[in-house]
Amino acid sequence: MKRPLIILTGPTAVGKTALSIQLAKAIGGEIISADSMQVYQYMDIGSAKIRRDEMDGVPHYLVDVLKPEEEFHVVRFQEMAKEAMEKIYANNHIPVVVGGTGFYIQALLYDIDFTESDSDASYRSELECYANEHGVNTLHEKLRAIDPESADSIHANNVKRVIRALEYYHLTGEKISVHNAREREKESPYDYRYFVLNDKRDHLYRRIDLRVDQMMEEGLLQEVKRLKEMGYHRGMVSMQGLGYKEILSYLDGEISLDEAVYEIKRDTRHFAKRQITWFKRERDVIWVNKDEYGYDEKKILNSMMAELADDPAFGKIRG
Repeated sequence: MKRPLIILTGPTAVGKTALSIQLAKAIGGEIISADSMQVYQYMDIGSAKIRRDEMDGVPHYLVDVLKPEEEFHVVRFQEMAKEAMEKIYANNHIPVVVGGTGFYIQALLYDIDFTESDSDASYRSELECYANEHGVNTLHEKLRAIDPESADSIHANNVKRVIRALEYYHLTGEKISVHNAREREKESPYDYRYFVLNDKRDHLYRRIDLRVDQMMEEGLLQEVKRLKEMGYHRGMVSMQGLGYKEILSYLDGEISLDEAVYEIKRDTRHFAKRQITWFKRERDVIWVNKDEYGYDEKKILNSMMAELADDPAFGKIRG
């Protein structure tokens, strides 16, 4: 019998955190964060990191464990998440993967192989220099010219992934989107349920705007100031996160604070839209549309529990 795995994802600000705690407590689960920012220490407000009191006794993994200067990418996530899963299974509990980074979830769910037989350091350096000289958008256009599908799924600011896609094509002559699609066709080694919590677009966008306002009230500006004083800068992957790069631009005198807040809201809405597009492409997804349940969290949870009820893999561990 395959081991059970539950995924709870959805766009940013949709309400995954609160629901994940209820779900984990109901099934005997422990939570693994699939969030590219909540893994970092000192980055609490801008990442909307779950607070200790909100965890309600549910163990969490991959939250607040790396320093901002440390690299966190899909391969590292995969390794850390698998290690956490083994601990959870050893506890006779169910792993509940929660977060909005769809690429990380996909990599874990299908055990995608990212190993490279070769690498070309000189070509990678050439691309890095090109990005520094001509800008990340121009580098991104190089990717679009050879692999439009990858260009659509990889943001221009994610320079490491853009370079990896270009390098993969350079080494193999194959588009990395083709490689990834082939990997996605693999059968998952888990007995899983993949829930996507969603909301009507206008309602979600209002939640995003309100959350950004709340982050500012809670001290996002002070948080980024403190990170800057500690020596963290926009050259680090962590400081490219939504909310951090915009406030850094304000602190560096490039834009006003009002402009920074406007950009955070706008870019977060765009990010949510891209997340929804990603999840629509995934297979075997169970959409949980909040408006269809009248925004009643108990009804939403009961619906999810009903999806698990007939599967012995979930019942066996839960019992």
